[in-house]
Amino acid sequence: MSFTLIYEQQLKTFPSQREPMTENTLGDGDPVWDQWLRVAVSSVLALITVSTALSNAFVIVTISRSRKLHTPANFLIASLAVTDLLVSVLVMPVSALYTVTRAWTLGQVLCDLWLGSDITCCTASILHLCVIALDRYWNITDAVEYSRKRTAGRALAMVSTAWIISISISLPPFFWRQVKAGEEVTTCNVNTDHIFYTIYSTFGAFYIPTLLLLVLYGRIYVEARRRILKQSRKKPGKRLTSARLLSDSPGSVASTSSSCSSSPQVKVTVSDALLEKKRICAARERKATRTLGIILGAYIVCWLPFFIYTLLLTWCSSCYHTHLFDLFTWLGYLNSLINPVIYTMANDDFKQAFHKLVRLRCCRA
Repeated sequence: MSFTLIYEQQLKTFPSQREPMTENTLGDGDPVWDQWLRVAVSSVLALITVSTALSNAFVIVTISRSRKLHTPANFLIASLAVTDLLVSVLVMPVSALYTVTRAWTLGQVLCDLWLGSDITCCTASILHLCVIALDRYWNITDAVEYSRKRTAGRALAMVSTAWIISISISLPPFFWRQVKAGEEVTTCNVNTDHIFYTIYSTFGAFYIPTLLLLVLYGRIYVEARRRILKQSRKKPGKRLTSARLLSDSPGSVASTSSSCSSSPQVKVTVSDALLEKKRICAARERKATRTLGIILGAYIVCWLPFFIYTLLLTWCSSCYHTHLFDLFTWLGYLNSLINPVIYTMANDDFKQAFHKLVRLRCCRA
């Protein structure tokens, strides 16, 4: 998420820090090493971009082809996949080119379109995670009442709200943007001296959504654990006894010799249903904890470094480094690749529909 607008105030104060953005090298200046580094970086960024596009496209196709997945909850997941697909199509290819060439050569119009798409789509992706968390929270804390309100129209309204907020964050800088006629564009940054907008954009795009996600998933975990424990205590466990006549016993049909006086051999098995139920409940709780941990962990690992770096540059302008900024930016983009894996692979219905779609494609081929 290229929130380059956040850094423009510091970069204008320290002009020497702009030099790495216009340098034509990625390495230490050695032409051979720089060429190999360009190839390696280009290959990695291309792989991430293509993988992101394909994974999100598979999610969209799978949900659209399977009627069983046509639910409001899966509509939100499909909308998240569409948003991340837009990131992979509109944002990541241009960002890869800019990262490798170190100079902007696409003109002012494409610069404006790219920055607007970058901020809007990445913010919308983050806000979609909040929308999905909010939907799950309402579903688990007020299942009966929310089941009547959980409609496609409500899901559409939630998605529309996420996009409206995202657009409201990306638009303001373009109202005060000033570009001189005939000026050659070599860098693609949004000029801003508005500290209040910096606070508004960062808190609206990351800090407030992150706080909301932590609160919602914390409440979801507590409620899910309470329900699991309640179900385990609701019915007392019973000891189940099963008896099986051994096939080689004198009383069995398979025995070659039989005797009326001999008693058949019986194998008795005693199982404790209470212990079995506790094991099942413990497995469910572990799965719920693991799923929530992966969701929050992936999101925080991908986006937190970028926004910590943002705060660091507020007090340490000399700490700006182009390659470090690019690394944190692409780490944020990586969240768009991880999202379709996390939000679909934990769903058994989706996995079945996905495998069915793959088998159908293979049979046609």
